[in-house]
Amino acid sequence: MFKNELSSEDLLRIIFKYTAKIASERSLNSVLVFMADMGREMILSDRCTVWLIDVVSEQLYTTVAHGVDEIRIPLGTGLVGSAIATGEPIIIEDAYSDPRHNSDNDRKTGYHTKSIITVPFRNNDGEIIGAYQAINKLTEIGYFTSRDLEMLTLAASYAGKSLESVMLHQEIIDTQREIIFTMGEIGEIRSTETGNHVKRVAEYSYILARGLGLSATEAEMLRTASPMHDIGKVAIPDAVLNKPGKLTPSEYEIIKSHTKIGYQLLKGSKRELLRAAAIVAEQHHEKWDGTGYPLGRKGEDIHIYGRITAVADVFDALSAERVYKAAWPLDKIENLFREERGRHFDPAIVDVFFEKLPKLLEVRGQLTDKETD
Repeated sequence: MFKNELSSEDLLRIIFKYTAKIASERSLNSVLVFMADMGREMILSDRCTVWLIDVVSEQLYTTVAHGVDEIRIPLGTGLVGSAIATGEPIIIEDAYSDPRHNSDNDRKTGYHTKSIITVPFRNNDGEIIGAYQAINKLTEIGYFTSRDLEMLTLAASYAGKSLESVMLHQEIIDTQREIIFTMGEIGEIRSTETGNHVKRVAEYSYILARGLGLSATEAEMLRTASPMHDIGKVAIPDAVLNKPGKLTPSEYEIIKSHTKIGYQLLKGSKRELLRAAAIVAEQHHEKWDGTGYPLGRKGEDIHIYGRITAVADVFDALSAERVYKAAWPLDKIENLFREERGRHFDPAIVDVFFEKLPKLLEVRGQLTDKETD
């Protein structure tokens, strides 16, 4: 069914709608989706794809393409590769009459490409970082015009610069995550744990958080922060931390101090991720009934991050084999969680634990501790 060309008022409405969404968004994938939707609506195309340059692999790729999954092609190939290489937009009325059109994707998807418009977009330094590509005009004329080129070029000019800002923000977040994970591993290595312990606790925490109804953003925050739960152990003497026998009361107090130490290390940060890590470090040994440490918080006075990490950490500690203990069988672990529901652990999280247990076990199987020589 053909559509009528948009009026100036309609175009302005679309531009204002999507520029507001893009300006307030920090998720790279969400921005790419908004860009694709804005382009498609502005020029009335059937599909719109946002292509980015992968410099390392020398490929062009898209994670946002209406109707298809991720596509990767060699840099410089296809119409999009040609537009990026020359820096010039391309309009084609009949794709199959142009030798630059890569018809392999059509054969894979069963989709028939007719008309194409491709517009490179640049960052604030004027460097090309990707391109818009719209396919199949939905008006009666059936192909893209100079007006479409003008509109998509306008969208590319704004979106390209906004995209660079989001990509830089994402790079900062990724760097923070890498630092947090590495620091978490350091804390575990000192206590004879393995790097996979923090990986498993992170994944368990994410699964439990989503099962409880936390948003994907908040669950991801916890997954990133939870590897820091034992970072305070870096300040615990080896003689106490790795003592093979039973701890004396004074030694146990020293061990317990790792929660306060971890919190003190992290609490002053202005970064949201590190503030979340501070909460996890301090509160993952608190208990639902108030008998935990360091402050004896009770029930919902314990932050949800601490309550979730407590379940994830204990599950992994009991499941894993160590030089000083054997792994508990699953039925024994299940019995403990039933007994400690409403005592050590938040009842709602224990219920989600049992609901998500098959997925937790799948993660455990994927992230096993490999013996080293």
